[in-house]
Amino acid sequence: MEWLNYHHLRYFWTVVREGSVSKAAVRLRLSQPTVSAQLRMLEDALGERLFDRRGRTLVLTDVGRIAYGYADEIFGLGRELTEAVRGRPGRRPRPLTVGVANAVPKLIVYRLLRPATSGGQVHLVCREGNADQLVAQLATHALDVVIAETPAPPHVRVKVFNHPLGESPVTFFARPPLAARLKRRFPASLEGAPLLLPTVNTALRRSLDLWFEARSIRPTIVGEFEDSALMKVFGEAMDVAFPAPAVIEREVRRYYGVQVTGRTPVTERYYAITAERRLTHPGVLSLTSAARADLFA
Repeated sequence: MEWLNYHHLRYFWTVVREGSVSKAAVRLRLSQPTVSAQLRMLEDALGERLFDRRGRTLVLTDVGRIAYGYADEIFGLGRELTEAVRGRPGRRPRPLTVGVANAVPKLIVYRLLRPATSGGQVHLVCREGNADQLVAQLATHALDVVIAETPAPPHVRVKVFNHPLGESPVTFFARPPLAARLKRRFPASLEGAPLLLPTVNTALRRSLDLWFEARSIRPTIVGEFEDSALMKVFGEAMDVAFPAPAVIEREVRRYYGVQVTGRTPVTERYYAITAERRLTHPGVLSLTSAARADLFA
């Protein structure tokens, strides 16, 4: 009977979780050549390739996905064994690792994820970043799902699936004095008005630019932000107007002390992007249910 070398399996598991051999080597306190050699020995023992290399990215093969699933279960059970022996609860919450695109409002993310964590069955890990980079991490199972304001673009080299969550019209907000002035003739009042907007590489900015152009509105753009939360912080502190989804109007008004300036027909859409066509993770299922039954209903 052949015995599996669990040291090799842990190195493989760490590479998948960290997303690269170099990051895994740092975590394991080993050299990159040592980790790469251990991976080759595991592949030799299994008689199958576990990774394909696409450019600088390691992508799990079908066998690699199976191996990672078993490895994750094995090391999860090992942690539960240790906790049980030490008198701690034996069953830990299942991890839900979520990638959040910078442009997605954090209040939207909170509303989506709150039901998944309310029962204590999910241990939530959130990572923020560029949508394309986050989607690439789905291939290595470093993330369970990515929440983004656009579907995964066709040029992404990994096979992923877009699950629409819903859409919301866009509202403009400002501190009360400015909001009162701009509200009187909105949207014509935005002509020359000081605005904070998303950066030009975002879907919302493109939609707003088209809307401004169609109405011959030329606002004064004071700042551009890739991170929607940072834009709101500046909007709270300055005499400027800024956009946010209508579905979180109440939260934006309460948290940032601003008022509604006017509502637009421009809509912003949101997606859950996963490596699986059929959703199975309970946290991801809870997220999509919350979106369709509550937030965007």
